[in-house]
Amino acid sequence: METSRIERVCDRLDERYGRKEWESGRPILDELIYTILSQNTSAGNCDQAFRALTERFGAWEDVMRAPVEDIADAIRAGGLANRKAPRIKRILQQVFERQGSLDLDWLADAPDAEAIDYLLAFDGVGRKTAACVLMFALGRPVLPVDTHVHRVATRLGLIGKCSADAAHDLLGEMLPADRVYSFHVNMVAHGRRVCHARGPECHPEPVECHPEPVEGCVLKGECRYYGEG
Repeated sequence: METSRIERVCDRLDERYGRKEWESGRPILDELIYTILSQNTSAGNCDQAFRALTERFGAWEDVMRAPVEDIADAIRAGGLANRKAPRIKRILQQVFERQGSLDLDWLADAPDAEAIDYLLAFDGVGRKTAACVLMFALGRPVLPVDTHVHRVATRLGLIGKCSADAAHDLLGEMLPADRVYSFHVNMVAHGRRVCHARGPECHPEPVECHPEPVEGCVLKGECRYYGEG
């Protein structure tokens, strides 16, 4: 049987960056807060902010009861602290109001659609955040579409020009479940290292503006952007 185009993309990404397999994740509520902190910042800054938050308060109940200003001070390293702090506090309040406790472990037994709908009802949680929680915390084959995945998939021609929400559905329907995790992680890596928003590194050999050889793109043979360039 002929390999589908998206599977060929998966194969080439895995060859370049290595096949990624989900092994374990954070507790669900931890992953939700971590994903909020990860918005519009680097992984290193997010890690620092999450560590500072948990070390300062110890328990999510303490974060929920803390003044927003104290939460913002704790997560300053992650950027946008004054925006993220009230969002985190409100999400914790909403979990407690809906569950009677700060416990989201029951989502591990909920169907994907039910879990996504539940998470989307929180203030500040969109499709990408909900998908990140399910994929990273539980290993579910639910694809998060961040800016890198969206950009690279559009350039490849896997999807047309569409919103990120629409891209979640379109790419999710194309991908075999066992390729979702590695596809996401490797597409993000490819977007950061090669397929930049500006000046994607399509060339496999040294180019004038680079003193060192450019890594090049392993997806050129599948890329509409490169073929039309």
